[in-house]
Amino acid sequence: MQAVSFVRRLFGWFWKIVQGVRIAVWSLVFLFMLVLVLASFAPDVPQIAERTALVIAPQGALVDQLSGDPLDQALARARGVPVQETLLPDLLEAIEHARDDERVKVLLLKLDDLGAAGLSKLQALGDEILRFKESDKPVIAVGDTFTRNQYYLAAHADQIFMNPMGFVYIDGFSRFVPYYRAAIEKLLVDVHVWRVGEYKSFVEPILRDDMSEADRESAEAYLGALWDAYQADVTAARGLMPDALQIYAEDAVTLLEEANGNTARLAVNRELVDELLSRNEITDRIRPLVDPELEDSDDFSAVGYADYLREVRFGASDTADSDAVAVLVAAGTILDGEQPPGTVGGDSTAALVRAASRDESIKALVLRVDSPGGSAFASEVIRSELEAFQQSGRPLVVSMGSVAASGGYWISMTADEIWASPTTLTGSIGVGATLPTVPRLLDALGIHVDGLGTTALAGQIDLTRELGPDAQQLLGQAINYSYTDFITKVAEHRDRDVPSIDAVARGRVWIADQALEHELIDRLGDLDDAIESAAELAGLEPEDYAIRYVERELGFAERVALELIGRAAPYLSAARLPLQFSAGFQRLLEIAAEPIKWVDGLNDPRHIYAYCFCDIR
Repeated sequence: MQAVSFVRRLFGWFWKIVQGVRIAVWSLVFLFMLVLVLASFAPDVPQIAERTALVIAPQGALVDQLSGDPLDQALARARGVPVQETLLPDLLEAIEHARDDERVKVLLLKLDDLGAAGLSKLQALGDEILRFKESDKPVIAVGDTFTRNQYYLAAHADQIFMNPMGFVYIDGFSRFVPYYRAAIEKLLVDVHVWRVGEYKSFVEPILRDDMSEADRESAEAYLGALWDAYQADVTAARGLMPDALQIYAEDAVTLLEEANGNTARLAVNRELVDELLSRNEITDRIRPLVDPELEDSDDFSAVGYADYLREVRFGASDTADSDAVAVLVAAGTILDGEQPPGTVGGDSTAALVRAASRDESIKALVLRVDSPGGSAFASEVIRSELEAFQQSGRPLVVSMGSVAASGGYWISMTADEIWASPTTLTGSIGVGATLPTVPRLLDALGIHVDGLGTTALAGQIDLTRELGPDAQQLLGQAINYSYTDFITKVAEHRDRDVPSIDAVARGRVWIADQALEHELIDRLGDLDDAIESAAELAGLEPEDYAIRYVERELGFAERVALELIGRAAPYLSAARLPLQFSAGFQRLLEIAAEPIKWVDGLNDPRHIYAYCFCDIR
């Protein structure tokens, strides 16, 4: 019995020890998590040297609004997934602050990772670089190679250094779209199409095997205007002859032969770059510009724009209660319902407009539109909410980005003023609808559909059956009404008669100066111009208002999670990434899917869309 009692006591002691260890471990875990949560609210402010270079190194596409949920973005960055987008306002803000910051001695443009960018966005960034140069601080652009978009920004620098194995590839602008009519016919799919406007080309890839003459006419006009603007800006910034880039692109083969196939030497010969330097040689050139006292073996101090902005914004005065001009970004395809950033949700965007309406400190609203359109229904939901904001007696001003066409114009037209960048693509005032049916495909597979309905209309809109005649007429009439409703609203808001709007509508895309001539917009200028005008309309003095972006606010749990992900980034980056395609293969998939990629997400309840294929290469 004594042995049994001893064993019991032994196991009792052992169990107490296990329980104690368990409690201690869980207490430590809880304490650790508590410390992380508390740390998430502690400032994480980078230290900036007294003499430093501000590095502007955009990655991926240049955008007005990042796509997707902030938590997903943070997790992707933490795991090392390549960044696909850079926020244009962040770059502009960083350069603007650096202009008067005595610590920043050099603006360094590293452009190798810059991808897609609308010309209007490049122009805004180029203008900010020129303003920075007024401080007499040097701007240096470096790169292994330069594509068309990258070179636009590089041209605004004081000096351009390129790798001796580099290449400046400036090819002009293009718009090539895959056409699917023959493929759809082989698949035995019947696609029914309705559209109003001979220039409304977004349905043409499924109707044709080539570009229509109307679409070619429209595209030739705006592509030519974009190329003219690009050449004018770049040649002026570099001090080149006006036709230098045209010659460089048109005679590329001959010019390269004259340079014995040396692409880098060709760029120097044509005065597109200043010197060919290795990366170490580039460092040697920049070091004394940042700090003349540094030794040759020392590396100069540099800060990325994101870290620089965190430091600049830390401790900034709270303007939540001051008078404000609010900026609401509507970027991406317009879809019905609640949608994440990077798309324009009818309900989610309208909710942000209502939030601005309820905020009495907001004295004016600027809607920044960078959208090719989408759902006509969602566009009207947003327009109606914007109109309600105006009824509060406060001004609404629209600032158009690279594209504000079709549905993008629909949500813009109610504004008291419409501003557009000189190279904005807008208009495309028209509507269309597509509806596929597959009875021939099913028949070929030996599948036959039969049945009955309680009315003549029942079953007429059915993927598996031929589209009924009543359904065809119903949809056709709805499309015609939607177009009439569209141009009537434009005429009302623009104080024009309907026939004059119809004459410049018909789905045609216009570049901004043409849109101004046709009175579809009011002024040419950038977002800052639109904000200043909105403030003037609201009777605000320049020093008496703040600029506040209207965005969905993150909840407490989301803010904590976002901060924890950021702090865990060094550990998460070591995790295995999901399978990713090469950049070239991803681009191939994007090109092949361009005319149909938007279909998967379209959700207009009436299947009527105001959309523009305005993607420029």
